[in-house]
Amino acid sequence: MSGLDPCRGPAVVDSLSLKSAVATEPHAPKGRRRRTGVNRSRREALTAYVFLAPWFVGLFLITIGPIAASLYLSFTDYSLLDEAKWVGLDNYTTMFEQDPRFWTSLKVTTIYVVVSVPLQLGFALGLALLLDRGLRGLSFYRSIYYLPSLLGGSVAIAILWRKIFGADGLVNSVLGLFGIQGTSYVNNPDTALGTLILLHVWTFGAPMVIFLAGLRQIPRSYYEAAAVDGATTLRQFKTITLPLLTPIIFFNLVLEVIKSFQSFTQSFIVSNGSGGPNDSTLFYTLYLYVNGFKEYEMGYASALAWVLVLIIAGLTGVNFLASKYWVFYGDSK
Repeated sequence: MSGLDPCRGPAVVDSLSLKSAVATEPHAPKGRRRRTGVNRSRREALTAYVFLAPWFVGLFLITIGPIAASLYLSFTDYSLLDEAKWVGLDNYTTMFEQDPRFWTSLKVTTIYVVVSVPLQLGFALGLALLLDRGLRGLSFYRSIYYLPSLLGGSVAIAILWRKIFGADGLVNSVLGLFGIQGTSYVNNPDTALGTLILLHVWTFGAPMVIFLAGLRQIPRSYYEAAAVDGATTLRQFKTITLPLLTPIIFFNLVLEVIKSFQSFTQSFIVSNGSGGPNDSTLFYTLYLYVNGFKEYEMGYASALAWVLVLIIAGLTGVNFLASKYWVFYGDSK
């Protein structure tokens, strides 16, 4: 019987044969398998770096490189035509101690941000609440209301805005129907900045869409339970909608503050690049542009740019620190 027990049957014999074959089959050394795995990981990493190479080139040549160059130039006297001369902190000293237009531009920009951002967010939230009530054709209205955000920063809209609030513009034409004699609001120091604030409020589309998405995430059961308890619509807004929407409000607030400090096109077009009348629309970015590309003081303009970076970073940090006192995440405050 050759050592085989016939009682085991063919299935057991086949199993024993398979184990014997596997046991006698030669295996690759462990070191070779380990080297193969390492080589495969290296090839995968190399492939990933090849695909990421264009992004890294853009990061260093378009982003990090100019940032480092502007930081160096902020400590130099550089006119684009001559070689940069190291002057240390002179640009910053001049800025804070001898340049009244720097303080004017900072004041104008601060007023613009402090007034326009809350108005825009409030208007966007109010409109989002109306759209959240289940209007027919909601996607159409959402698209229409988003258009101002796409067009508000364009040159064409800034030119149109200047025409609307000009001496012969649409606003004065409407006022003329009621016998009211208007003026050129963009050429009046008392109202010129107000027209730019209105333009910023008009670009409410982006925060409105974000607010609407946040409202859609609030469970309807919360409102139903509050209605059963007799809570009014205003009470429901104060105790349910507003607390649960605070993360969205915070997100929009941070984005709009950053974007508002970077506003440039509106002021440049409405004031013909001068910041007038009487520097009433002299945004910080416009003053930076005037120094860099009109007066060719690129070193001073670089210093202005870095001060703006510090201002935006500081305000963003303050917003994040203050958020823990009014932003609700789930059950925590």
